[in-house]
Amino acid sequence: MRFFLEIAYRGTQYHGWQRQPNAETVQQVVEASMSILLNEAVSIMGAGRTDTGVHAKQMYAHFDTNYKFDDASDFVFRMNAMLPKDIVIKKLFQVSDSAHSRFDAIYRTYEYWVYESKNPFLEPFAYRLKSNVDFDIMNQAADLLLHHQDFKCFSKSNTDVSTFECNITKANWKSHNEYSVFTITANRFLRNMVRAVVGTLLEIGQGKHPVTHLQEVLESQDRSSAGFSVPAHGLYLTEVGYPNELIKTHG
Repeated sequence: MRFFLEIAYRGTQYHGWQRQPNAETVQQVVEASMSILLNEAVSIMGAGRTDTGVHAKQMYAHFDTNYKFDDASDFVFRMNAMLPKDIVIKKLFQVSDSAHSRFDAIYRTYEYWVYESKNPFLEPFAYRLKSNVDFDIMNQAADLLLHHQDFKCFSKSNTDVSTFECNITKANWKSHNEYSVFTITANRFLRNMVRAVVGTLLEIGQGKHPVTHLQEVLESQDRSSAGFSVPAHGLYLTEVGYPNELIKTHG
């Protein structure tokens, strides 16, 4: 039988989501607790990968087991009692045996948080800007992302992928009282893509480049043409979307 887990975590202390041989990851910690609780070796498959230090407000993962869950809420309670404070299981539900947390996902949404004035409560979870930026200008530039498909210019070098095409359906900045958030939604993302996009937009917002610079970067297909990669601690995976029949029927 196949099950989906809905998970959230603070990524500060972890070397990303995916299991690694010599570093602690979120996947590793969750699998270890589940294996103890179910008294069997458990392997989970996440909806994607988050890099070292990146957070997730919503991550899904699937796993297979013959264990009989009499009460899903009781399993969630016991898992959360075992897991460290920076990882939480939100939900467990059974799906069809063919459901896949990664390949069935139809979109992902990320947020990147920035702030300007010194703030001890935001410092661990958002990037402090070194100078003022123009958010209206950055939104003009971000709109160009919606009309492009190939994002090789924002991909980490030596990435083993078959295509650099992504379909971005949302990309904008919104300012709040003490911080601002960049939200971006796409069917898929390349490694380091969001952090490179944000770094490029910030350089435009700081007046280092005109809005048209982003179009030049996109057409270059060259990572060295794009801006710097912003730090991981301001990045959040906030939503993973699936077809209605998968989540609403089962979840």
